[in-house]
Amino acid sequence: MSIGHTLLGLLESGPSHGYDLKRTFDDHFGRDRPLHYGQVYATMSRLLKNGLVEVEGTEPGGGPERKRYAITDAGITDVDQWLGKPEPPEPYLRSALYTKVVLALLTGRDAADLLDTQRAEHLRARRTLTERKRDGDLADQLICDHALLHLEADLRWLELTAARLGSLASEVRA
Repeated sequence: MSIGHTLLGLLESGPSHGYDLKRTFDDHFGRDRPLHYGQVYATMSRLLKNGLVEVEGTEPGGGPERKRYAITDAGITDVDQWLGKPEPPEPYLRSALYTKVVLALLTGRDAADLLDTQRAEHLRARRTLTERKRDGDLADQLICDHALLHLEADLRWLELTAARLGSLASEVRA
């Protein structure tokens, strides 16, 4: 996710301080990975330097002055272009799990055990996400659906790989 574009998009509803931007971001997108204040201020500094935001005013705070940021016309154009550009599909062609399976086979370790352990972890994650989805609001339900569908694909891959483990071992060791 582009943090800069997301913060710009949040600023379209009106000028805001970095603290408020962080809170709004975390409320909508950061439940599992909230932003650090340093990320917000570093990103806002970069956006300011690139002319995508401007400082609308400053106010004294408990510490340093609080800057109130506003999106510029260039920032609005940038968000519009970003929203209109499709995200590339993530084909996972460099899978850490596949690497572990091959290395287990190459080193004589039990790749089937590795797959079983991974399957158990995926099933645990699926249960956790299913519970979160059941108890969550619509936004939580949608993000959980996305993650659950990826987990289901991974679980199918684990089953397929387990079924082909003998053939893969022969090819890898040849």
